[in-house]
Amino acid sequence: MGASVTRQLIEAHLVDGEMRAGVEIALRIDQTLTQDATGTMVMLELEAMGVGQVRTELSAQYVDHNLLQVDYRNADDHLFLRSGCQRFGLWYSKPGNGVSHPVHMQRFGRPGKTLLGADSHTCAAGSLGMLAMGAGGLEVAMAMAGEPFFVNMPTVMGVRLIGRLPDWVSAKDVILEMLRRHGVHGGVGKVIEYHGPGLACLSAMDRHVIANMGAELGATTTVFPSDSAVRGFLESEGRGDAWAEMVADSDAGYDEEDEIDLSSLVPLIALPPSPDNVVAVSEVAGAEICQAVIGSSANPGLRDFAIAAAMVAGRQTHDRVSFDVNPTSRQLIEVLAATGGLAQLVAAGARIHQAGCMGCIGMGQAPASDEISLRTMPRNFPGRSGTSDDKVYLCSPETATASALTGAITDPRTLAMAYPRVGRAEERSANRAVPPAPVGGLTAPGGELVPPGVGGGELRKGPNIAALPELRPLADAIEAPVLLVMGDGVSTDGIMPAGARALPYRSNIPALARFAFEAIDHTFFDRAVQVREKCGSVLVAGKNYGQGSSREHAALVPRYLGVHAVIAVSFARIHWQNLTNFGVLPLTFARREDLELVGQGDVLGLTDLRRALASGSGMTVENRTSGKSFLVEHQLSSRQVNMVLAGGLINQYRQRRPVQHGTGLRSTGPTG
Repeated sequence: MGASVTRQLIEAHLVDGEMRAGVEIALRIDQTLTQDATGTMVMLELEAMGVGQVRTELSAQYVDHNLLQVDYRNADDHLFLRSGCQRFGLWYSKPGNGVSHPVHMQRFGRPGKTLLGADSHTCAAGSLGMLAMGAGGLEVAMAMAGEPFFVNMPTVMGVRLIGRLPDWVSAKDVILEMLRRHGVHGGVGKVIEYHGPGLACLSAMDRHVIANMGAELGATTTVFPSDSAVRGFLESEGRGDAWAEMVADSDAGYDEEDEIDLSSLVPLIALPPSPDNVVAVSEVAGAEICQAVIGSSANPGLRDFAIAAAMVAGRQTHDRVSFDVNPTSRQLIEVLAATGGLAQLVAAGARIHQAGCMGCIGMGQAPASDEISLRTMPRNFPGRSGTSDDKVYLCSPETATASALTGAITDPRTLAMAYPRVGRAEERSANRAVPPAPVGGLTAPGGELVPPGVGGGELRKGPNIAALPELRPLADAIEAPVLLVMGDGVSTDGIMPAGARALPYRSNIPALARFAFEAIDHTFFDRAVQVREKCGSVLVAGKNYGQGSSREHAALVPRYLGVHAVIAVSFARIHWQNLTNFGVLPLTFARREDLELVGQGDVLGLTDLRRALASGSGMTVENRTSGKSFLVEHQLSSRQVNMVLAGGLINQYRQRRPVQHGTGLRSTGPTG
């Protein structure tokens, strides 16, 4: 049996382990990506680890999330990130350049390479034939330090595409169809690899749309072949020499298979509260809306904006609707302005925002309370938009724009207009002027990015940047109260919110901690502080705990507040690893029904942890309050067991490679 593109990529980068499903493997990482919501922690982690220069082929830092400068905090962090790039040797993309994923794809994406990003949507680069995975910032820092990336060998789901997309149906409808079929758990432990004749109608940026939201399936990543469409894209960016063919063998086999007839698809829409709550647009047509947003890393290409511009040309959007256009790059704004698309959008009543993630991460553009907002974004978890009782629906640019014109959810096929033909050309115009005072000696592939420095120099820390908390090793016994009992599908937005209120404190863990779990229980912080020094605490949850964003703050902040263990029915991949990275013990119920044996406030006891973890066997949890007990298990490798026992990955790294100078860590007290 021949090899899929996924297996070719893994085999070419395999450092250790056996390519057998479920077995932990180690991969060499060629490139890394960080953004400002995660990058500040990565810089502090590199400092704490005593790293000099990064050891990857290429590492890039983007400022795209925290762009609202309502006070000094975000502005200070931007300067801090730039100083970190100079010190450690990263490319720097300043505020306003655009969203990391499409910009990285345009400037640095290279078929056949591995990319590890401190953002769950890093998988978007799989559109170019890369093995691109999201991870917690600490794992990305380790990769930058030259360490391999550890992940369980995934199975490969081959999705064969046939037919052609009909008018008014686009790439967003393809990934929504996948979510309708497989749900937010359907990709767990898998790589989704697309193949087949239907690929011929999908441009590289169309594939980006599909690969990006593979994160919503829970997949390890998504992979497309590197074919003529990828070559055309790289040539349009002036990077044709970066192209290499990466296609599956003619007799390639897949662990699972699915098929989508593109010609049979209709406009789809995901209703609250989850990206997999998908129905046909026609089923909910007519419901009034108050907002429609075009943009985000999930729909970043020129055609996604150009088609909206063509649809509203000579028309006015509904007076009740805020039609928000969220450009994804400076280059895209430049092209839209040159081609007249920007003028068409403005004339139709659009509100043009700066290039960046913006409303996708809750950084502005919040909708009205209890009103419907249609968005071309990847997630609609409750409250993520910045409005606690939001009603966010996910859809294509065609559906969002049609609805902005009518004031109600509208199947774009019902509009009295011909489907606009905007072509498949990708962005070709950009200011490639070299920065006037380059930091290093490399020539930028796009003038708006600052090349890496030569290393060294001080990190520029504003008053809101605090040292990393020092984390103590895991005790051999835990006896602690359950502070929260949660249901299924708790997202990292629910654990550690983003948005304009919380994100400015992303470099200050003590200040950020006050926001922990506030959407679930606003008393959590005070209760956690009360028991942190005495005994710490435990959290209990249902299925797919920690889905969504890769933000490691959702693991580090609870750890800082004294959480020793999380017991869940199941975990999302990245969050499970983040817990391990910071020394929080992730355990799963041996039987789901045992979740009912635990109540908030119950005191749980676990003893002889070191022996139980090392043996790999299940362990008994005693509910000291009710007198009942139940079995739990762990899926940790021996490497991860040692990591948890050491108190986290930084401690383990420093044990192997002692830091000669300041650690950049500060003590958090007896239970750190």
